[in-house]
Amino acid sequence: MAAILAAGALHGQTGSPVSLNIRDAVAAAVKNYPAIRVTQEDMNAAAAGIRLARTAYLPRVDGVAQINRATRNTFYGLLLPQSVIPGVDGVHANNTGSVWDSGVGVLVTWQPFDFGLRRANVAAAEAARDLAQAAAERSKYDVSVAAADAFLTAVAAQQTAQSTRAAVQRWEALLKTTHALVAAQLRPGADESRVQAELAFARTQLAQAEQATGAARATLAQFSGRSASTADLDSAPLITRLPPEGPEAPLDIAANPLAHQQTAAIAQQKSQLTALERTYYPQFSVQGLAAVRGTGLETNGARLGGANGLAPTTQNYGLGLTVTFPAMERFALREQEAIQSAHIRAGQAQYDLVAANLEARFQTALANLAGARSVAMNTPVAVSSARAALDQARARYQAGLAAIDDVAQAERLLVGAQIDDSLARLNVWRARLQVQAERGDIEPFLAEAAR
Repeated sequence: MAAILAAGALHGQTGSPVSLNIRDAVAAAVKNYPAIRVTQEDMNAAAAGIRLARTAYLPRVDGVAQINRATRNTFYGLLLPQSVIPGVDGVHANNTGSVWDSGVGVLVTWQPFDFGLRRANVAAAEAARDLAQAAAERSKYDVSVAAADAFLTAVAAQQTAQSTRAAVQRWEALLKTTHALVAAQLRPGADESRVQAELAFARTQLAQAEQATGAARATLAQFSGRSASTADLDSAPLITRLPPEGPEAPLDIAANPLAHQQTAAIAQQKSQLTALERTYYPQFSVQGLAAVRGTGLETNGARLGGANGLAPTTQNYGLGLTVTFPAMERFALREQEAIQSAHIRAGQAQYDLVAANLEARFQTALANLAGARSVAMNTPVAVSSARAALDQARARYQAGLAAIDDVAQAERLLVGAQIDDSLARLNVWRARLQVQAERGDIEPFLAEAAR
């Protein structure tokens, strides 16, 4: 059922409005919200980074094939390293005669061992993948909490609109009664004017409540899809009962996606430091070379002419071990390691800050939950008393024993008590959502709210 509603929220299906509960709204938001797709693609990119790092274990194979026609004039002297003037194998001469030259070769390079550098780079890529996955989980967590809060806000606005709509209907009924009494000269005309003024005020409140409802539904639709703006919100589980009450377990900070993401960030910084420390080691490369060359020039300087040199004719091969050591890189690496270590310490400090903030917000949420429960236990008494007062005021007014002001005051008291009662219940659910959000898992809240 949740999957069907989520699909409907995504595609904005037309037809009769569907019923949307808070669990379905959150499921649609997790499935459809663009921010989650962004972090998912970041995680896919990080997974590709792991595969890229593992390719360093493979040998490197470089092949080349070349044909050219050029002069072969050489001379003794020195050129500093550059990439413009080519070195020439030929004879001491200075003429414009040219010959064909060709060459084909392949070079295979492989590192048999690297003192853990490649393994450290793979570990760094895996840590980046873990960080991207933690970021994706945090995005889902943030979107879930925001969607649940938006649903509660929409229900609160809807309940306010229902209370003000009922008030308008009661004032319309009273206006008919008052009009009849005034026409029969049993009440002064001022009473009818007062009722009309109260009716206009109630209609203004209703318009404002409907405006707030539309804005709240638009926010909900931002997360859950376009159909959430017209769906029938299943608010009965939220306004007819309160979440179960019981002892709260201590906060597990590590279970919160925010803390988990920060832990993954620290792990990534540490893996990068490990990879950096492995770079200041000798690099051993086993190399194998096979090449064939051809030329149209003889050793005495004579040119063979024709197609000589177009096909390689002389072969060479080689096998060796090359060792390189970045001796002067130590100074730069030492500072890079110092920078990376500072990043790790900063990440650990950030984790401590996240933990302190989570603990403070958790305690605040518990206090809000306890306070909201106390208020929600009291508001039904206020509603019952206000309704009885309104009934008495109307009866006394119709019997000529009370003024219209008594009815107006009783009516306003009832509307306010009804709104406070519905909002008080929703505030308990909102506080419960806050408690579970600080724990990092709102699934228990959704199970309670959609039951």
